[in-house]
Amino acid sequence: MGCGSCGSGGGTPAGCQSHGHCASGGCNKMNVYDWLANLPFSDPESTCRIVEISFNNGSRKDFFKNAGLQYFEKGEMVAVEGVNGFDVGSINLTGELVRLQLKKYNVDEHSPDIKKILRPANHNDLAKLKENKAREAQVLIRSRAIARTLKLEMKIAEVEVQADGRKATFFYIADDRVDFRELIKLYASEFKVKVEMRQIGARQEAGKVGGIGSCGRELCCSTWLTDFKSVNTNAARYQNLSINQTKLSGQCGRLKCCLNYELDTYMDALQFFPNDAEVLEVAKGRAFLVKKDIFKNLMWYSMVDSNKQYPLSIDTVKKIKEQNRQGIRPEELETVEVLSSKPKEVEPEYADLVGQISLNSLEKNSRRRRDKERSQQQNQRGGTPNQQGKGQQGRGPARGPGQNPNQQQRPPRQGGQNPDRQRPPQGNRGNAQRPSGPPQQGGQQRGRPNRGGQNRGPKPPGQGDQ
Repeated sequence: MGCGSCGSGGGTPAGCQSHGHCASGGCNKMNVYDWLANLPFSDPESTCRIVEISFNNGSRKDFFKNAGLQYFEKGEMVAVEGVNGFDVGSINLTGELVRLQLKKYNVDEHSPDIKKILRPANHNDLAKLKENKAREAQVLIRSRAIARTLKLEMKIAEVEVQADGRKATFFYIADDRVDFRELIKLYASEFKVKVEMRQIGARQEAGKVGGIGSCGRELCCSTWLTDFKSVNTNAARYQNLSINQTKLSGQCGRLKCCLNYELDTYMDALQFFPNDAEVLEVAKGRAFLVKKDIFKNLMWYSMVDSNKQYPLSIDTVKKIKEQNRQGIRPEELETVEVLSSKPKEVEPEYADLVGQISLNSLEKNSRRRRDKERSQQQNQRGGTPNQQGKGQQGRGPARGPGQNPNQQQRPPRQGGQNPDRQRPPQGNRGNAQRPSGPPQQGGQQRGRPNRGGQNRGPKPPGQGDQ
């Protein structure tokens, strides 16, 4: 409902290349889909000569005769006969579907009172239509002010100006009879038009204004509903609805028209329920009827002393009612087990995993993690605790990882043995003096680091340096 002709004021919908006349049933208010448009006929002369035309964005419709036998498509603008002039409307229905509409409204197809279509609307007709439609808002405001000065108990709901500007129709709402003879004279002299007063009800006004109902859809009276039937509170009682005036009323302030939609179905279903079963006599007291469930064929009763409700079948109610006529009071009500329509929620089953988890593995993992964290912290501080202790005893500062704490830094040898080197006594195994033998060739140094204080005795003969 996005077109401007639907009453919502949304303008032409995005992507609509037909400018709101796509005949899809969702663009125009009071639109009807012509499902007999492409129906072939053996006798073209027997086709319907009447065309249905809508005015004022679909709020008013009328039948016109196609005297010129011209072919008109749905949504085409045409000029028709008006009051002392012409009017411009849009083609709403053509063909055999119009004949069905004539039968519905009891209109004779060959009646001489049906007005004629003059011509397809030209640019001048459309320009006059646009100019006079722009006056309607100002005329509505001024007409309400004039009616207020005359102190008339009425409300001007809408003003419709004819396309040529020679006639204006004033739609008003009034509870009682209103004498508006003086009002017509003021309107005619003020607006220079022929005045027609037409009384409408609150439902017709809601259809002209439009809106969204409590169901979330557009109002029925503004889309397709044209026949307004009386609605009373009995329709709500038959359907087991709470008598709440706020919820049962529509935007017009009257009872909703949709209360009559399913009333016939409820009336047919209630034929099988007993009518004289409002009160049942039992040994405990009286049971009063609360509601009737036509879907489950149950009647709900409640006792005076308790708020509990008892569902009874139709046969049980008839049986108890027959016993009451004979003066017999049954001991208790034979209730029926009512199954809930909602599925029962199944509680999930939880497995007991407490005894399946071993805590020893968790303790080992936590212990390994603590040892690893402790070693990382010690490495960041500068070595193991043994290395730190030796550094404090006079062997120099603590060395970083990868250095041997038992080996001191020595200057490199050049060309053989260092003459300044003082050999330690023979008892020191870490730097024991090698046995005498042939000198090293090429001045190569064969020095090996002390590996953790391992006990390396003197070399056996035959394995000396080459």
